[in-house]
Amino acid sequence: MIPVQNVYYMLSYAFRTLNENGYKSIKTEEFHNIGELCASILIRGVSLQLKRGLGQEYISETEALSSPRGRIDISASIKDRTTARGQLVCTFDEFSVNTHMNRIIKTTFMYLLKSKISSTRKKEIRKLLVFFGDVDTIDRHLINWSIVFNRNNQSYRMLIGICHLVLKGLLQTQTDGSTKMMDFLDDQKMHTIYEKFILGYYNTEYKHQNVKASAAMMDWQVDDGYREMLPKMKTDITLTCGDKTLIIDAKYYEHNLSEHMGKTSFSTNNLYQIFTYVKTKENMLSKVPHDKVSGMLLYAQTEQNGAFNKEYQMMGNRICVRTLDLSGDFVSIRKQLDEIAAKYLQVNVCENSS
Repeated sequence: MIPVQNVYYMLSYAFRTLNENGYKSIKTEEFHNIGELCASILIRGVSLQLKRGLGQEYISETEALSSPRGRIDISASIKDRTTARGQLVCTFDEFSVNTHMNRIIKTTFMYLLKSKISSTRKKEIRKLLVFFGDVDTIDRHLINWSIVFNRNNQSYRMLIGICHLVLKGLLQTQTDGSTKMMDFLDDQKMHTIYEKFILGYYNTEYKHQNVKASAAMMDWQVDDGYREMLPKMKTDITLTCGDKTLIIDAKYYEHNLSEHMGKTSFSTNNLYQIFTYVKTKENMLSKVPHDKVSGMLLYAQTEQNGAFNKEYQMMGNRICVRTLDLSGDFVSIRKQLDEIAAKYLQVNVCENSS
């Protein structure tokens, strides 16, 4: 089980906003479950957003009005007989705080109020909800999470990310139709955080050491240029420093190893995947001076399978399959990630990780 405090550190790299001054005190708090952590982050984040002002946008409204505005809907006015009351049905745009993102935040707060979090945090949430009086709630199953962020709403990116964790990762529907807040995130949500955390760590801590970290896209290296209907290849983490490249495929499972006829082994599909990434990248770089590309399957360590660290030489490339222990304090997690950078990119171990 990953300590809740470590989940905070992982989130702080996945959502860089959490490294800003307004969130620093969260590091010193103690949390009994993930719900408490998410509630604390949202309370702090929404408080900061209120100082900037809740985001607003033009929302289309349809209403019967005595003083017409916008577009008059004659058919609806006749059907509803509003003319008898001296009104016309009008459709107009209203600049409002009742936006989709504010609805998501209010809905998340309402669920948190029904969950097992401290009374102190519930009191803080109720104080914040006063500012959401003109905002509607929304059915969590109908939320559109495909939100386009820009410089005008960038401050909402982390808030919506935390809301997504609560509404999609922590809520569990009971047999009687009610919902229960879970104490932990499921493997699917933790996999996303785990992957973004590793990418965010190298992006943040090694940007001054000429290490480029990205979720790089690659094209299939076809002989005749024909790629119709071929899917894009997207790596979890590609680290490049000078003439060295390390491709990391982050894996978060309950069981890391397969067992067949008494023999324990790594996943065939995962090995095929990382090997394909490595050989494709190597082929892309074949025309420029470059060391051999390395690949790594980086599993989150589990109690069932324990730690392992194996390295293989495959057709001229190093392929490593190892675990990352997330159960200790964050200093030990940082040390493991720094050792990977030192070994495969030959950069100095980062000394100022935050």
